[in-house]
Amino acid sequence: MKGQKIQAVLFDLGETLIMFGRLRVYETFNRAARLSYDYLKGLDQPVGCFRRYWLWNFFGIRLRLLISFLSGNDFDSLTTLRRYGQKKGFNLTEPQWEELNWRWYQPLAEQGRIEPQTENALKTLRQSGLKLGILSNTFVHGSSMDRHLKEAGLLDYFDLRLYSYQYSFRKPDRRIFLEAARRIDAQPEQIVFVGDRMDKDVRGAQNAGMIPVLRHAYTNQKKDIPAEIFRIQSIKELPELIESLNRKD
Repeated sequence: MKGQKIQAVLFDLGETLIMFGRLRVYETFNRAARLSYDYLKGLDQPVGCFRRYWLWNFFGIRLRLLISFLSGNDFDSLTTLRRYGQKKGFNLTEPQWEELNWRWYQPLAEQGRIEPQTENALKTLRQSGLKLGILSNTFVHGSSMDRHLKEAGLLDYFDLRLYSYQYSFRKPDRRIFLEAARRIDAQPEQIVFVGDRMDKDVRGAQNAGMIPVLRHAYTNQKKDIPAEIFRIQSIKELPELIESLNRKD
């Protein structure tokens, strides 16, 4: 990194900027199914009985997740919802499709929390002239992700937001890191990437030539972390770490 100054910081989303913790999967799905079903019912859409709606979506999502796991590609939740709804005869405007997508995501968003001082740290980074962006593996459409970030008070800090469903590859594939570097207009060696996963975030950033920083989370507990990897307990420590990196010869 000799002679280089940090120009940009990219962040993973879940367990990095927003802490979701260990999810109660069935409870979360049940609430999402009910919220989305009631929304469609309120719009007089032909949803049928709730049990059939629940089963159709439960097994449909499991199938899509299996295909994603096998293919290495994330699907677009909004496109998937629209295809499903059109088969069922739903007639929605674009804002209504996006609202339906949000109803499916809402229970997960409600579980997310922003740690104290995160916003102050982001403000400090922006004021120091750094460009900030998000690079996240997710099938959740950007309309819902951006809405969550806006409600959390973080959206305006990130000019770049890349989600893996937009591409045919995802972390740790170096191509998505290099695409983020291109989009944020900085060389990989001038970019710090902050994430919680050794396999997807740290290794992927290293392979792309970025400087990885591991953010402490339950996802990396009891992991074998090499001594040379930079680590932080929370985002509030990041400005000081970047200052120290910039001071290095």
